[in-house]
Amino acid sequence: MKSVIRMTAGGPEVLQFVERPVPEPGPGEVRVRMRVSGVNPTDWRSRRRALPPGVIEQVPHQDGSGVIDAVGPQVDPARVGKRVWIWEAAWERPWGTAQQYTLVPDRHAVDLPDHASFELGAALGIPALTAHRTLTVHDGGPGRIAPGTLRGATVLVAGGAGAVGNAAIQLARWAGARVISTVSGPAKGALARAAGAHHVVDYRSQDATTEILAFAPEGVDIIVEVSPGTNSALDISVAARGAVVAYYGGGEDERLSIPVLSSLAANLRWQSVFVYTVPPAAKQQALTDVSAAVDECALRVGEEAGIPLHRFTLERTAEAHVALERGVVGKVLIDIP
Repeated sequence: MKSVIRMTAGGPEVLQFVERPVPEPGPGEVRVRMRVSGVNPTDWRSRRRALPPGVIEQVPHQDGSGVIDAVGPQVDPARVGKRVWIWEAAWERPWGTAQQYTLVPDRHAVDLPDHASFELGAALGIPALTAHRTLTVHDGGPGRIAPGTLRGATVLVAGGAGAVGNAAIQLARWAGARVISTVSGPAKGALARAAGAHHVVDYRSQDATTEILAFAPEGVDIIVEVSPGTNSALDISVAARGAVVAYYGGGEDERLSIPVLSSLAANLRWQSVFVYTVPPAAKQQALTDVSAAVDECALRVGEEAGIPLHRFTLERTAEAHVALERGVVGKVLIDIP
């Protein structure tokens, strides 16, 4: 089978396009005939780091979609032939999704309904599960996302044109929240609106605090934050009492400095979100809720949904990594031959 591997840490040049034998699933595993591999910022960042202990070579990418074509012992044989989306394929494992067949634990292959495209399936995973976590960690919240669970809440999504931001907007809208998004220009603003944001603020041409508070005079309840170090002052200025700033990103050298008294008076919570180590019960709830959102067509992909698709062939995986590192706007996908 055709596969992309890396045997060391480094830039895109460490990715090799090779032929490997088709693997056989072990106990509790399924083998997926891949259709689309999704690329996330964590994929190129992890490429720069050493391989996991005991791993000689690793296939990159956590997310993807395809069809189960074989199962190992302890897995229901009826799963063969099921369309699925994959999450965390390569987390502390050698088998990512950038190859024609991959192995994942059974629960890491989630049923994908017939009406949902393989492109959508490959775009779920890390972005959707991260977005779910950011929307469910506030005090007194329902801990789940479903129609009506965020009714009455106001959500601010920083960077609404990004993959996580897009998923957060769509999930928050599905749950009944009022959604504001900040962006860095008109083109990204159009994408945030397409995703479903009620109000979009271009922080480069508008006073973000004024614009946000004009729309939400009592402040925002949940802030989905991609750059907490840069935006901490803005977040404090627009947060309602008891709000949460759920941050999932930041630059390599970004530091978060919080004025204690300002945050103290508002009872703000600063909550980090690293999807790979989210508590198991919360992860399972996210899988359940994201699957329900897909079933109800509440999650979409494509420019009309605010997230343009950038497609590469498997042998051009290194180019896909370069595009993502350079900040391409939208979702990067690898079509598997």
